[in-house]
Amino acid sequence: MSTATQRSRYPVMAYNFRVTVGSSTASFAEVSGLKREFETVTYRHGLSFREGEDITKYYLAKYEPITLRRGVFRGAASLYDWVDAKEDTAITIALCDELGYAVIEWKIERAVVKKIDAPSFDAKAGEVAVDSIEVMAAGISIRELPEVAVDDGAA
Repeated sequence: MSTATQRSRYPVMAYNFRVTVGSSTASFAEVSGLKREFETVTYRHGLSFREGEDITKYYLAKYEPITLRRGVFRGAASLYDWVDAKEDTAITIALCDELGYAVIEWKIERAVVKKIDAPSFDAKAGEVAVDSIEVMAAGISIRELPEVAVDDGAA
């Protein structure tokens, strides 16, 4: 079976997330909290006693904190510059396939770091640079990226 056929039939093998903040890029093993919930109001209009129809309006969107776990940040100084800036920033989270190509991408609007945890450091352990980062967001959008053609050498 060709690589192109496998890629179209099977999901991404392992989760590998690439997070971009400004010009800095990080890799994370787990991302959670990419969730949006709407507050709704249901009311009856003037003729609802006859028509029996309720009207539902969707108002404020609420976002959960986004948690990035087990990450490696190239240029740790830029990570802490982002944390210390205490300003909202747009970030991009891309789910990458086993070859490192982005499959789907989330754009996080006005992201602010709420909490950052570094792992306990032990020279004998294979720890990561960042254990977790919790981010508050004011907007989440998603886009599916076009499939990248991969030459697998099969003819």
